[in-house]
Amino acid sequence: MELTLLGTGAPAGLPRPDCPCAACASALGERARAATSLLVDGTLLLDLTPGAAFAAARAGRSLGGVRQVLLSHPHDGPAVEVPAGLPQPGRVPDGRELALLTGHRVRAVPMDAPGTGYAVTGPDGLRLLYLPPGGAPAGLDENGGTYAMVLADVVGRPDALAKLRAVGAVGPTTDVIAVHLDHDVPPGPELRRRLAAAGARAVPDGTTLDVGVYEDVPDVPRRTLVLGGARSGKSLEAERRLEAFPDVLYVATGGTRGGDSEWASRVSAHRERRPGSWRTVETCDLVPLLAEDGPPLLVDCLSLWLTDAMDEVNAWDDAEWSGGGERALRARTRELVAAVRATRRTLVAVSNEVGSGIVPATASGRRYRDELGRLNAQFADECEHVLLLVAGQAVRLRG
Repeated sequence: MELTLLGTGAPAGLPRPDCPCAACASALGERARAATSLLVDGTLLLDLTPGAAFAAARAGRSLGGVRQVLLSHPHDGPAVEVPAGLPQPGRVPDGRELALLTGHRVRAVPMDAPGTGYAVTGPDGLRLLYLPPGGAPAGLDENGGTYAMVLADVVGRPDALAKLRAVGAVGPTTDVIAVHLDHDVPPGPELRRRLAAAGARAVPDGTTLDVGVYEDVPDVPRRTLVLGGARSGKSLEAERRLEAFPDVLYVATGGTRGGDSEWASRVSAHRERRPGSWRTVETCDLVPLLAEDGPPLLVDCLSLWLTDAMDEVNAWDDAEWSGGGERALRARTRELVAAVRATRRTLVAVSNEVGSGIVPATASGRRYRDELGRLNAQFADECEHVLLLVAGQAVRLRG
């Protein structure tokens, strides 16, 4: 089955008309995207992009053989432009299947938002799944098998990908293509980085893909360390890296801090951001979790783990520190780092980068700063991917 993407952008296109944002300003040339539209084997057209006939011609394709046009989502604004000679667009009712004379079968997949997803099976038996903008499947068959290709709003609805992974509809060999791309993420390297974390990729308008042919599917890093200063966006970045995966275990190392309303507000803001399918455990006992098999771990954060570890060995007292506290802390750090090296779980950990600011006025403060620097360096050595967040922007240090 051959698929040509006549457009890969949001319904309004990218750049959006009259939008002054930085993402739209840089969406030029190959980074510009028309509304998403897919041409399957030259005979089935899913959604329409403005100037579809010209878009097909630019891609070296013709719409002359199209026998069916299906729309996946409601179209606001002016009526959809249907090129001359094409059949009138329609929608397949949810759960129904349409059989084409060309040997293609199209099943309508119900969504949790206005729109329809389409599962297309080609004459060769290969299957692709196309989801509308802003939509995720409302119900999935756990025995439905794995798709060779999935085209979805990965940026806007990463949870759709998580749902598909949970039932095996997306597997390690599934080619996940991001479509309906809008100005939420700057085009270019930042978009590629975000999509790679989800195991997805984007292609330019006009690209033709062979469904089922092996592609270099982005390899999701198994261990990632996200560093940053206060309010740099490091926790949001860490959460974003796992949004497209099901059953994430969020490990909060900060405790509850009874009576601290400001801390409670921070914890609440983090909790509200997380997908509802994630579980949360409050603990600093990370080694057993790393040793177990299970879903991805998000640890937030190592700096609070270190505070707890230093409390345990009374590292704040100079006499205790020199009398054995330092050795005890280093042993705990080595144990944690060894567990990170040995773990088979996907791991994303967050830590503060505090060594670049004001020198603490107290010996205990300087001790904490130094030990956190050591912990971050040892932890990073065991990670395939290390990021530093500065002003909300991710700087890749490794991977």
